[in-house]
Amino acid sequence: MADPGWIDAISLEKLPSDDVVAVTVAGVEIAIYRVADEVYATENLCTHGMARLCDGFLDGHEIECPLHQGKFDVRDGRAVCEPAIEPLRTYPIRIEGSRVYVHVE
Repeated sequence: MADPGWIDAISLEKLPSDDVVAVTVAGVEIAIYRVADEVYATENLCTHGMARLCDGFLDGHEIECPLHQGKFDVRDGRAVCEPAIEPLRTYPIRIEGSRVYVHVE
């Protein structure tokens, strides 16, 4: 039986390399990042300033908040630069064919 928590979020074709996009999955806005050949997902709101991370700057595995320049590692959500100190929630990703699935509970 398929796990009902996996939700089709976006096509890989609509996910630019080394960039971030926002999608709404099960009523939750999620930031999806494509870094080289890897895909990651976190909550889309900065834990410090409540700014949308999809409007920030992605540099390698770090997303910079557009409001106060706090940074997070998109692989595990940890805050890596102040003023951000609270980690982001991360979501498991699964790729099937050309589709990106996110696991949301």
